[in-house]
Amino acid sequence: MAEKLFEVLDNDIALAICGPFNNNISFMEKTLNSAIICRGTTFKVTGDEESVNNTINALTAMEDLYKRGTELDEQAVRYCTSLANENNGSKARELTGELVLLTAKGKPIRAKTLGQKEYLNKIEKNSITFGVGPAGTGKTYLAVAMAVKAFKAGNVSRIILTRPAVEAGEKLGFLPGDLQTKVDPYLRPLYDGLFDMMGPETFQKLMEKGVIEVAPLAYMRGRTLDDSFIILDEAQNTTKEQMKMFLTRMGMGSKVVVTGDITQIDLPAEKKSGLKDAMQVLKGIEDIAIVRLTEKDVVRHKLVQDIVKAYEKAAEKQAAERPKFTERKFTGKKYYVK
Repeated sequence: MAEKLFEVLDNDIALAICGPFNNNISFMEKTLNSAIICRGTTFKVTGDEESVNNTINALTAMEDLYKRGTELDEQAVRYCTSLANENNGSKARELTGELVLLTAKGKPIRAKTLGQKEYLNKIEKNSITFGVGPAGTGKTYLAVAMAVKAFKAGNVSRIILTRPAVEAGEKLGFLPGDLQTKVDPYLRPLYDGLFDMMGPETFQKLMEKGVIEVAPLAYMRGRTLDDSFIILDEAQNTTKEQMKMFLTRMGMGSKVVVTGDITQIDLPAEKKSGLKDAMQVLKGIEDIAIVRLTEKDVVRHKLVQDIVKAYEKAAEKQAAERPKFTERKFTGKKYYVK
C-alpha cells in the first residue's frame, strides 16, 4: 500500500478540485482505484503505487487547469482522470491553450481536449481544415468560434456557413415559405453557435448586411468566395461531385473548414461520401489539414461518449461477422466464405 500527499496553494483550488459534495473526488476514487482524503489544502492519496501516481497526476493536471482559468466541470475532471489512467496525466497540462473567444455572455471558449487543441491549431495555420469525428466533439462549434474570431480581427470580411440538406434531397421547392424559411431547420446548429457567440441582435444585423450568410450547399455552385471564412457542416452527406464543387469555390484570402462524422452518412448506399473521398484524395497536400477527433474528445454528457463507444464496438462486431467475398481462380464465379 502506497501513500502520497498533494498540496495546493489555497482553499479555493482545493474546493474546485473536490467539486460540489466531493463529486470530483468520488469519481476519481472510483475510476483510478484509490482513496482520497482532503484536509484543508492537503490531499492524502492511498492505494497501490500505480493508482496513487495516476491520482497525483490527475490532481496536478486539475490544479494547472484551474490556475489557468479553466472551470473544473464534469467534463474537465473526466478528461484529466482519463489521461491519468492512461499514464498521460502530464499531457493535460498542454490543454490550456489561448482563449479563442468570449461568448456574448462573457463565457470563454477554449479547447477542452488535446484533440480539440490540435483542431484549433490546424484551423489557425492552414487554409483548408477537415475536422472529422463523432457527435459532441465540438467540430462545428469551434469552427464557428474561429470564424467569428477571424471576422472580429479583420482577417475576413464575411462568414459563410453551409451544409447539405440531405433529408430534402437538396430539392427544397416543395416546402412552404422563402429560401430562408425552407433551409432554417437544416442550418439551426450553425445559427445556435452564432447566437451564442455574437448575441441575437448583432447576428441579425450582420445577416441583414450580408456579412453572415447561411445557405444550403446546393446554392454554392458557380460562386467564387473571396476574403471569407467558409464552413461546410455535415460534410459526410455530400457526394464526391458536391465536395469538389464546394472546395473549388474558395477564393483569395479565404479559409475553409469542413466538418463531418463518417459514421453517420445518410446518402444512398450506392453513393460514396464526398468527405471520405476528399480525405483520401487530398491527403498530404500542403496547406490542407485533416484532424480526426475521437470519443475521447466528446465534451457533451458522459453518456454521449459511452454511446459513441457502444456503436463503434457494434460496427466492429458486424464487420468481423460479415461474410467475406472472394472469387474462384478459374471460373470467375463468386461465392461467400463464412
